[in-house]
Amino acid sequence: MSFLGACAVPHPPLILPEIGRGEENKISDTIEAYKSVADWIVKNNPDLVVITSPHATMYGDYMQISSGSTAKGSFANFGHPELAFHVEYDEEFVQQVSKTAGEIKLPAGTLGRQGSELDHGTMIPLYFLQMAGYEGKIVRIGLSGLSNIHHYTLGVLLRETADIMDRRMMIVASGDLSHKLKADGPYGFAKEGPAFDQRMADCFDKGDFLELLTTPAKLAEGAAECGLRSFWIMAGAFDCLDVESELLSCEGPFGVGYGVARFTPRGENGRRNIGEQVLEGHKREMEALRKKEDDYLRLARKSLESFVRYNKRIDVPDGLPAEMINTRAGAFVSIKKAGQLRGCIGTILPVRESLAAEIIANAVSAGTADPRFPEVTEEELEDLVYDVDVLSEPEPIESPAQLDVKRYGVIVSSEDGYRRGLLLPDLDGVDTVEEQISIARRKGGISPDERVKLQRFEVTRHE
Repeated sequence: MSFLGACAVPHPPLILPEIGRGEENKISDTIEAYKSVADWIVKNNPDLVVITSPHATMYGDYMQISSGSTAKGSFANFGHPELAFHVEYDEEFVQQVSKTAGEIKLPAGTLGRQGSELDHGTMIPLYFLQMAGYEGKIVRIGLSGLSNIHHYTLGVLLRETADIMDRRMMIVASGDLSHKLKADGPYGFAKEGPAFDQRMADCFDKGDFLELLTTPAKLAEGAAECGLRSFWIMAGAFDCLDVESELLSCEGPFGVGYGVARFTPRGENGRRNIGEQVLEGHKREMEALRKKEDDYLRLARKSLESFVRYNKRIDVPDGLPAEMINTRAGAFVSIKKAGQLRGCIGTILPVRESLAAEIIANAVSAGTADPRFPEVTEEELEDLVYDVDVLSEPEPIESPAQLDVKRYGVIVSSEDGYRRGLLLPDLDGVDTVEEQISIARRKGGISPDERVKLQRFEVTRHE
C-alpha cells in the first residue's frame, strides 16, 4: 500500500517562537506532539505529503487543488518575512487527481483561482516537517462548503491515486478545533466549544471516523471550528481500512483548541466502509423527516421539486387544510442542506390569493432566487430540508423594549421607508434584541446610527 498514514495538526502562528515570543511555551504539549508526528512522517520516507488547509483557496461548491510546479510564502503578514518557505508541488499527482475527479463528477481539481502564496495553515505544518528533515514534494488542497461525503470521497481518491502512481503518501490534515473555549479568548465562549473539542479528541483517540463524519452541523458551527473538513478528507483515505490511532495532545489555553493525532493504516477491513454507512444513515434520516412533514412542508417541497425537475409551477392542490386555502398571510420558506442554510425567501405581507399560493411561490424563490446561493440543482433535491414560517400582520412598536428575540421577529425600516430589513424570531446564534436589530439593519442597508422605525410580528413555524 502506498498510503503510509496521516496526522491531524493545528496551525496557530504563535506556535512559532519568532511570533509567539514566549507565549508558545503555554502550548508545550502541542509543540512536542507536533515534533513527534513530523519526525514520524519523515522516518516513513514519503515521496509526497498532502496538506489540506482551511486557509488555502476555499469555495462553497468546489475543492481547490493548488496547481503549478512550485509555490512560496512567508509570515510577512505576522511581521516576520524572514520566515519564508519554497516548495515543489507534485504536478503529475495533482493532474491525475483532477482528471479522476472530473470523471467521477467530484467537484475538485485545479479549475478555480490559484492562490499565489502559501497560507499559514500550510506553512506551519511545513515548518515542523522541514525542521524534521522533509525535503520532498507536497500537494496543497483547500476545503469547501460541500458535504462530508464530498470531502471524504476526495480522501478516498487521494489514496487510490497514490496506489495507481506508486507514490508513498502521507496526509497532513491542518485545522484548529473550536475557537470558542474561553470567555476572555479572542472569539469568546460558547458551550459548543468544549463539546466539539471533546468529540474530536474522542474521535482521534479511537479512530472513530463515523462519529467524525456525523458531527452535528449545529455543534460545529456553534464551536466556530476550522478543521473539521480537513479531518473529513483525511478520514476518506482510510476507507475500508483498520486504523491505529493515537491522540498525542489536546489543549486550548488561549481559547482555541489545538489537537495533534496520528493515524496508521493496518490492513483492509470492509466493515469500516464509513462513507457508505454515512450515506445510508443520511438516507434513513431524510426518509424519517419526510414522514414527519406536515401539509405546509410537503407543499413547499412539492413546489420546488416540480420547478427544478420540470420547470413547472404547480397549482394549489386539492385536499389542503382550510386555513391554507382561506387565509392570506406573509410566509417565509427556508431551505437547509447538511444543516446549513441553502436559501430563504419570503413575503412580509400577503401578495397572493391564499397562504398556499404564498408558500408555493416562495419555495421556488428560496431555491432559485436567493442571491446568496446558486440555484438548487436536481441532484440536491433529495438532501433538502424545509421550514415554513407563517407571519402575523406586523405591528408598529415604540422601542426595542417591546421585543422578545424568542417570540417576535422584527422589521427595521429607514425613516423614509425605502429601506427595510427583516429578521425572523428564535434563530440560532441570535440571543439578544440588540443582535436582532443589528442584523436586520444590515440586511436593509441601514447604518447603525440612522433613526429607524420598528415593527414586530409573530410566526407560526412549521419544521
